[in-house]
Amino acid sequence: MKVLGIILIAVGILMMVFTGINFQKKENVAKIGPLEINKKENKHVGWPVYAGGLVAIVGIGVTIAGWKK
Repeated sequence: MKVLGIILIAVGILMMVFTGINFQKKENVAKIGPLEINKKENKHVGWPVYAGGLVAIVGIGVTIAGWKK
C-alpha cells in the first residue's frame, strides 16, 4: 500500500507540472502501387491541474492508510 501511495503522489505532482501530453499520429491515407500518401496529425491529451492535486491527495491517503496497518 505504501508503494502505491508514493507512486500516486509522484504521478499527481507530475500531472500538476505537465498539464498534457503531445504526440504525433501517422495515418496511411492512400497506397497506389509504390506510391504512398501519409498524413501526420498532432494530438494533445490534456487534463486540468486540479486532477493532479486530487491524485496526489489520494496518494497521501493511501500512504497514511498503509502506515496505520
